[in-house]
Amino acid sequence: MNKSILIVDDSESIREVVSFTLENAGYSVLISNDGKDALKFLDGRKIDLIITDLHMPEMDGISLIKEVRRNPDYTPYTRTPILFLTTESQVEKKMEAKEAGATGWIVKPFVPAKLLEALNKVMR
Repeated sequence: MNKSILIVDDSESIREVVSFTLENAGYSVLISNDGKDALKFLDGRKIDLIITDLHMPEMDGISLIKEVRRNPDYTPYTRTPILFLTTESQVEKKMEAKEAGATGWIVKPFVPAKLLEALNKVMR
């Protein structure tokens, strides 16, 4: 069975590039356009990794990370890694995401090979 990755980003072009990269690498991809929309996928199904943007309508990435970590099916103890995909380079935002429960981050724009390298580091 393919590993399942949830992509959460309000940019259609980013969702398409990330999805294309992951599907070509053999992953099963779930797609959401913001944090609130992503919550529908947190129904107990197996999600091996979540990639989320910071700035989104309805619910931003840090709020989503907090919601995910409150869900017993996706806590750090169940080992669901969360990568923070952002244009932010501020150390404060990265630390805020880490404190909320993010596993790591990738800065946009990203190189597909670097994205896959980051996934391999955090997924089991």
